[in-house]
Amino acid sequence: MADKDLVITSEISPILQEIKTVLDTARSNVARQVNSELLNTYWNIGRIICEYEQTIPQRADYGKQTLKELSKELTKEFGKGFSRSNLQNMRQFYLTYEKCQTVSGKLSWSHYCELLAISDSDKRSFYEKEAVNSNWSVRELKRQMESSLFERLLLSRGDANKEQVLELALLRADRAENHKAYAGSC
Repeated sequence: MADKDLVITSEISPILQEIKTVLDTARSNVARQVNSELLNTYWNIGRIICEYEQTIPQRADYGKQTLKELSKELTKEFGKGFSRSNLQNMRQFYLTYEKCQTVSGKLSWSHYCELLAISDSDKRSFYEKEAVNSNWSVRELKRQMESSLFERLLLSRGDANKEQVLELALLRADRAENHKAYAGSC
């Protein structure tokens, strides 16, 4: 009986492996799609908040109270994820990334919340590109930011070479895309 089980197991092993691969790929695709939808949703929530504030100038003065009320109502209806600070991040997300298409679905909302804390757009762009290129977790992104990677690269190359540091990140992005395209064609 044990020999029969061994034969069946060895016969289905390739099939089982192929099915596992299909399931893993599907799960990964679903996670990416959900992440993209979440980023798109948060960007649009930020847009709605900003447009509301701009329709009547006095509304901007009451922004904190508005966000507090929105937070209360949205949390009541949709659950967690709509704290006042998270709504402020959504607002800032919209203001920082003028076009939703410029947002990388390869980074999570938590990545973007960390990046939004950076006021220098070149510095933020550098960390964003490096996080995508190097597949940094949020923890790794924080670590690199706290270790002042951007500033260290500028110092090592001289402040006049700020563009070169940004080009380095862009070059790494292009290489990563070309590698993926090549790997996909094999």
